[in-house]
This record gives sequence, structure tokens and C-alpha cells, in this order.
Amino acid sequence: MAAVTISDSNAQTPPVPIIDTHIHLFDTTRPQGVPWPDKSNAVLYKPALPDRYRQLTAPFPIRGVIEVECSPWVEDNQWVLNIAAKDKLILGTVGNLDPGDPEFPKQLERFHKNPLFKGIRYGNIWNRNLSAELSKPKFVDGLKLLADAGLSLDTANPDPVLIEACITATDKVPSLRLIIDHLPQLNPPSAPGDHNRYWAAIKLLGQRPQVFVKISQVLRRENGRVSLDPSFYKDRIDLIWNHFGDDRVLYGSDWPNSDQWGDYRSVLNVVREFCKTKPISVGEKYFWKNSVAAYRWTKRDPGQPG
Repeated sequence: MAAVTISDSNAQTPPVPIIDTHIHLFDTTRPQGVPWPDKSNAVLYKPALPDRYRQLTAPFPIRGVIEVECSPWVEDNQWVLNIAAKDKLILGTVGNLDPGDPEFPKQLERFHKNPLFKGIRYGNIWNRNLSAELSKPKFVDGLKLLADAGLSLDTANPDPVLIEACITATDKVPSLRLIIDHLPQLNPPSAPGDHNRYWAAIKLLGQRPQVFVKISQVLRRENGRVSLDPSFYKDRIDLIWNHFGDDRVLYGSDWPNSDQWGDYRSVLNVVREFCKTKPISVGEKYFWKNSVAAYRWTKRDPGQPG
């Protein structure tokens, strides 16, 4: 069995190409500022733009990215699309719109005209509550419009309630492609009843072919310390991977939010060490092929896989 090679740029073995399905873009120097990150965050409060990302990831075979919008301002969707139009590294953006908003149909029609607009994100962010909104017919109608347009729904910052909401969403809109972000960051509940209910929900979602999971935001802080030892994270990654299988797991760095746990090399190293135990064909699925199925992106540059 040949192992996966995710080499630095000076390695002799041709590396598996990487599509990073979760980065954020913002410019803290804009006159209007940004809603996130907060000025008090010294790690994050600086421009996060494609050129900076390229410099940080130059040693690695990054061939493209999916940007995930980190602003609730509607016009920031257009701001990202304007940047993407000039930069072929960006294969798509996951926008930030509210399916329950009366203006959602018009907003979706507007942004969907751009083929780089791949979906929206909704969940535990900006005081939103997916579970509560799914009880409202107008919100569900908005998700149906999203699915009918061939676009996806990313969730945000998972907890057990959000995981169960993912079941409800895919019950009510079975044609909706749903991507669960940052599942490794979720600490499963410890109480026996809650623990069993959580893993039953994960098992059910794992049986739904339209549901994908990002093995992203893997690094975590425990007792005030972030471990960079890949073996520390193996059991949790294994559990998630085994439920969703080789075809529905995605790589995402969560840059630059990931800087709060470690540098890009550390973020990538945890998952590339995990993938070294798997065949190259499986690593190719995780690092780029599955992202095509999840986001339906197309090549913008000859150096991109596909």
C-alpha cells in the first residue's frame, strides 16, 4: 500500500495536491472596518488576503481554496467575489446570507449569477440558531431555493444541538448538500444518555450521502495547552472518518482563525500524518477530490487538479 505524500515544496516525491476548503478573507484596513475579528485580537486583527495566504503556504502543494465568508454584511459577499474574480487561487466562496430573510430569494438570485458563489453558511455564528429557524416554513423554503440552485449549506461551530439540526435540515430538504464544518473541535457530551444520542446522530448523518464533514479546526486547547502531536488527535479523527467514510471528508485549514492554535505547518501536519497510514487514493479524496463533489468547483488554472 503506497502512503500519502503531502510534501514540502523541496521534496523529491510528487505531492498530492491540496484544495483548502476553509479559509477566511477580510481586510482590517478598509474604511468601514470588519465585523470580525475584533480589534482586541492581536493574533487575527490584520489583513487576511490571498497574497498573505500564498506566502504562508508556499512550501505546500496548495492548488486552490474555498473561501468561507466571515461577515454578516450582505455586501461583503460581493467584496469576496470581486477579489476572487482577480485571483484564480479562489475556486469558490461560501457566502453569508439568511434563508429566512424576506430578501433572501433576491439575494440568492443576485449572487448565484456568479459561478464562484458555491453556497452559504448558517449555524452557531452571529447569534443564529439553525435548530430554531428550521421550525419556520419561510426558512425551510429558503433552504429549498438553495438546494434547487445546486448550492450547498455549510454549518458553523458545531455542538450537539447543531448536529441534530443537520438531521432536521436534511429531513426537510433531502436534496440539500450539507457540509459540517470543524467537527473535530466538538467535545462529545460525557453524560451517558447525551453521549449515546450524539453518536446516534452522527451515525445517522454518516448514512446520508449528501452530508460532508470537514476534518478542520483539528488543533484544540486542553488545560491551556495546544498539543502538536498528531497522535493526540488520531482517535477523534478516526471516529469521524469511520462514520462518514473516505468519500465525504474534506481538508480545511480554517486560516487565519487557525493561527490561534498553531501555524499553518502545524495545522496541516496533524492531518497529513494521519493520512500517511492510508493509500494515496484515499489521501487524494480527502485533500482535493471530495471537495469537487461538495462544492462543484471547476478548474481556473492549469496547475489545479481535475
